[in-house]
Amino acid sequence: MIQVPIKKLRQKMIKKVATFTLILLIVSVTAFPALGADNGDDDETNFLIPDHGYTVDYYRSYGEPALQASITGDPEFSRGETADLKVKIVNAGVIDGFQRLNVNQKKINDSVEETIAMAEMGEEKECTTAKDIDAELQSGTEYFEVEATNNVQNVAELETGHTAALSYTIKIDSDTPAGNYELLLPVTYQYQANVRTATADVINLGLTDTKYTREYKMKNETLRVPISIKSEPKFEVTNVSGNLVQGESKVVEVTYKNTRENVAKNALARIIIMSPLSTEKSIVRLGDIGPGEEKTARFDILASQEAVVKNYSINSEIKYVDKDEETSFSENMKVSVPLQATEKKFSTTGIAIILIILIALYQIVSVHRKRNQKNENASGDENE
Repeated sequence: MIQVPIKKLRQKMIKKVATFTLILLIVSVTAFPALGADNGDDDETNFLIPDHGYTVDYYRSYGEPALQASITGDPEFSRGETADLKVKIVNAGVIDGFQRLNVNQKKINDSVEETIAMAEMGEEKECTTAKDIDAELQSGTEYFEVEATNNVQNVAELETGHTAALSYTIKIDSDTPAGNYELLLPVTYQYQANVRTATADVINLGLTDTKYTREYKMKNETLRVPISIKSEPKFEVTNVSGNLVQGESKVVEVTYKNTRENVAKNALARIIIMSPLSTEKSIVRLGDIGPGEEKTARFDILASQEAVVKNYSINSEIKYVDKDEETSFSENMKVSVPLQATEKKFSTTGIAIILIILIALYQIVSVHRKRNQKNENASGDENE
């Protein structure tokens, strides 16, 4: 008598579970697709995209994004510079036109359908918008190095007529020849290729709010970013003559050469001297130095008596006026000069002391001889 209620309880539980499972199944088929339904703007994210049997295509647009890149600010840089580049991307895409396709729905009034068709044409105007842009700067030459940090940058959306700002860092080699260059900027993005209007039959799929479906294409292209390197003098030390000596002041001649394209006007050569070396005149005027021309500066350098015998590396630079009439400085150049020990020479005082000693010795010897002679004479007289 106790088992009957238990069986009934089990049957009720099974019915409840079955009913709940059926409800979940119905919700998953109808409600879930509707979560991704298009409200006119985000239909590309639908869980269920209607095929062409549930859509019509009233218009075809002709146009796509047209991206261009350039440097924001001065595009001219110097050799040896680490530069922060501000790259501007502009979308100059235009729509060349629209084509009305031969499509008519039988169930819709002509005037209403034409309104629907015009609405689709309005959506087609987004064909020139670039979406999800990935841009990676590349040097394109051995003279530029693009830092890897944040080298790939993203722009979510760029409408036609709008710009986006990107930031990169490059290192420019100090031996880069002057002139014009192009950095490479490969970009990848998507754009809307076509819009189709959903028909009334789309409700059979459970997509009650869907108005359009959109087709996208992926595009890869390489933009070119023009920059230039300043034409300016560059110097190197081609010859050093002269030696330093402990405790003496010696002339050292340093020859500088302008290895670049422009004249260095009113050039001044300067050396930076530190103890145990010193100089009263560290700056020497060289005048104008043309491309490929050499000029020699003469420096009078004093080495202390305690200076260690070795090669000394002296820092040197050239100050000049560039083509823009602005004061510029060369890179630091090393001047290697050997230092020799003092030659061992007799001083005047030493010679005088030696002469005095020699004279004293001569006097002693002379006195000794005279004494010996007197003794010999005295002994001769006694023998007689």
